Amino acid sequence: MDNKTFEEIVVLWQADKKQYVKRSTYSAYSLLIANHLLPAFARFYDVTESLVQDFVFTKLEQGLSQKSIKDILIVLKMILRYGVKQGYLEHREIDVKFPTERERQEVEVLSRNNQKHIMEYVQSHFTFMNLGIYICLCAGLRIGEVCALVWDDIDVENGVINISKTIQRIYVIEGGEKHTEVIIDTPKSKNSIREIPIAKDLLRMIKPFKKVVNGNFYVLTNSDQPTEPRTYRNYYKRLMEQLNMPKLKFHGLRHSFATRCIEAGIPPVVLKTWMGHTDIHITMDTYADVFNRM
Repeated sequence: MDNKTFEEIVVLWQADKKQYVKRSTYSAYSLLIANHLLPAFARFYDVTESLVQDFVFTKLEQGLSQKSIKDILIVLKMILRYGVKQGYLEHREIDVKFPTERERQEVEVLSRNNQKHIMEYVQSHFTFMNLGIYICLCAGLRIGEVCALVWDDIDVENGVINISKTIQRIYVIEGGEKHTEVIIDTPKSKNSIREIPIAKDLLRMIKPFKKVVNGNFYVLTNSDQPTEPRTYRNYYKRLMEQLNMPKLKFHGLRHSFATRCIEAGIPPVVLKTWMGHTDIHITMDTYADVFNRM
């Protein structure tokens, strides 16, 4: 067996993985490795279950969520499997345990009145940036998806919005140096490539523009240059403060859309498709309280 340290295996794994995954995915892996895995395991020739369990407890004490830690462990296990396959490590079963999680919190959404107030404001104070918020409330887009939306993605004849790309700022680690880049890429999974029906009020608002706009222009800027999620999130935050709305993350617009759909009796399997979820269980688990309430 050609024993190598965890750090040496990581270098080889990254070189191999880079050939097969999207740039944004590779960047996410590299960031988790640099920030969490290498500081913990770099010098070890054997990553044991007890080492990984101690790592989990340490990260919990540092305030990381269980979901974030589980994401890190997915990358760790991919690296270890690669090491075993290449003959650098002995196979080991690693089964770590987490403390019982606190009761799951209900997703934060806008009340019906607040949502109506925002939508009426956009209708009477139209800007393209405001239109994006209206679209998210009517179609449940993620922030990267609405930033990447161009006019040709909105099909008023068939009454659907086509989601096929997203904008995101990624961390790039090159030569030990970290910097960020904004990229336009396909969404996080094939299920995220989807069609969402356009609500009647939104369709009525958009139809006049579709006759005169350049189909290749981005909706939020009505130009050939997009706005990035960080900039748009700051714009949204200022608008919500201006309207005296309760503090709600931008993703809460997406949750609000899903909640209104459930309240309107949309079947879970249909909502799962509109939201771009990979599995119906994600839809049911995320909005369990809403389903139960209905």
